[in-house]
Amino acid sequence: QVQLVESGGGLVQPGGSLRLSCAASGSILSFSVMGWYRQAPEKSRELVATMTNGGNTNYADSVKGRFTISRDNAKNTVYLQMNSLKPEDTAVYYCNLRRVTTSVWGQGTQVTVSS
Repeated sequence: QVQLVESGGGLVQPGGSLRLSCAASGSILSFSVMGWYRQAPEKSRELVATMTNGGNTNYADSVKGRFTISRDNAKNTVYLQMNSLKPEDTAVYYCNLRRVTTSVWGQGTQVTVSS
């Protein structure tokens, strides 16, 4: 089974930027959908952004215009570029890769937006 290693989380000031990386142990081309989710304390996990194998993207209304999902097939890595960060973006962010019979999750990486 493919394993995911996430990195790039940390502390950033409001209005700042952060780039999350999700490195897969195998080719990401076999997955139909790649995405990022997040979960804040005492809140449900929510979808942040997704990208299909064909390159179609979808974003939560709360992050549209600020976040961008992308991938590098040669590096087997999915990225989430986060700009104009707000305190309400504070959460644990999870990478997810999905295909017909399999859904793979990363361990999560903490993003904290605070002055």
